[in-house]
Amino acid sequence: MAEPFLIARNASTTCELLPALANRHGLITGATGTGKTVTLQTLAENFSKIGVPVFMGDVKGDLAGISQAGSIGDKMSAVLKERGITKPEPLACPTTLWDVFGEQGHPVRATVSDMGPLLLGRMLGLNETQAGVINLVFKIADDAGMLLLDLKDLRAMLQHVGDNASKFTTEYGNISAASVGAIQRGLMQIETQGGDKFFGEPMLNISDFMQTVDVNRSPPTSSTSTPSGGASASRGGPSGPMGVINILAADKLMNSPRLYATFLLWMLSELFEQLPEIGDPDQPKLVFFFDEAHLLFNEAPKALIERIELVVRLVRSKGVGVYFVTQNPLDIPDSVLAQLGNRVQHALRAFTPRDQKAVKATAQTMRQKPGLDIEAAITELAVGEALVSFLDSKGRPSITERAYVLPPGSQIGPITPQQRQALVAGSLVAGVYEKATDPESAYEMLKARTEAAQAETAKAADASGGFMGGLSDVLFGSKGPRGGQRDGMVQSVLKAEARMMARQVLRGALGTIFGGKKR
Repeated sequence: MAEPFLIARNASTTCELLPALANRHGLITGATGTGKTVTLQTLAENFSKIGVPVFMGDVKGDLAGISQAGSIGDKMSAVLKERGITKPEPLACPTTLWDVFGEQGHPVRATVSDMGPLLLGRMLGLNETQAGVINLVFKIADDAGMLLLDLKDLRAMLQHVGDNASKFTTEYGNISAASVGAIQRGLMQIETQGGDKFFGEPMLNISDFMQTVDVNRSPPTSSTSTPSGGASASRGGPSGPMGVINILAADKLMNSPRLYATFLLWMLSELFEQLPEIGDPDQPKLVFFFDEAHLLFNEAPKALIERIELVVRLVRSKGVGVYFVTQNPLDIPDSVLAQLGNRVQHALRAFTPRDQKAVKATAQTMRQKPGLDIEAAITELAVGEALVSFLDSKGRPSITERAYVLPPGSQIGPITPQQRQALVAGSLVAGVYEKATDPESAYEMLKARTEAAQAETAKAADASGGFMGGLSDVLFGSKGPRGGQRDGMVQSVLKAEARMMARQVLRGALGTIFGGKKR
């Protein structure tokens, strides 16, 4: 069983997180600039040291420093000394970099079918009627055996359903042309935000997030030249397997907040659906940090909130710990907040009525300590200081302590492009996801069906055209090989009639001239 690891301390006590209860989820909150990112990095580093893989989104672009051994400057050393905290040993964690756009890490993709209509409807911002239509489209594609892998598959399927809506209405329900058009516009908007790069093959294998590296087998190298960011025993790191830190480059992805939130929720759902039940392990199989968590719940429909609550409640038994990181505890719905047992509360600024409400609500939900005014302390905390309450050995929230969070041994801040390239080239999944593939799916199947129908129509037209062409030659004539005109039946009849009329006119005229018998 893994030993508890130290996260924060003050002059009289320490705040330790129990690995056996780390899968009971957690919450890190606080205003901008109060130390949430450092707390997240400290937690991730400690999980990695005991062999637990970690996933986290890098919203500000500075979490990749966890892959490099850090150093404490004179100013920080003075602060730590004043707080009674020993400087951490330099440590670099094994790190894999990911990026939806494939620019700052390995590409990460999902298929449209795997994403499903609920999450896709959230990503597109569809209303209830439009969400119903996209559910029908998925059902029709499934019944027809057509895979929806990328956005062009979904576009083709939407067009097919829209063009044949009358055929599907009786069996599947009403399909509004206006709803189909709205979904198509939503897909166009997602494409302009780069979402087309997210959908396709090869799809992410969720087990690639759950890797460890045996540092005993890694040669001791400097932090600037370690391709995988692995720590070595000679640098004061752990001697056993370390969990790989998976970092998603999210600075660009944050320009599309719905895409970011839906992507992370999809990954969490994949973990929930694919991992087996293991009960309460001695330590988590994976810890999932959800930064900017308010984006997940902002304007989310009730069905999605219920889905999130279900996943958070049950994924614990799969050995996955989920830690939400956000500025305000009120960003998290009460039904989800009740599942988060391990809490680190940094300073909140009570400048608005909503802020004051958040301070009061937070103080009421944390376990009180005699002599500590939690409500007042929340607004007085210094940078790096927090109110900490972790679950104890019996699963109860511990008494809230006001303490300083320990800094990580890894580098605080971003890495250089050269270090990033070295990490990508030397990672455990190098070359696996870089090249996109496009197997036969709905788009190709519908295209082949359309081309076959067009060929049949052209063949029928040619056959009909040959018969009618011969009949036309018989009736109306044709041109000879030298360009001469051959008369047809119509011309022959007309010419015969013309000659007859001419003879009659001529006889009438001659009779008038030479006289005729009077009656």
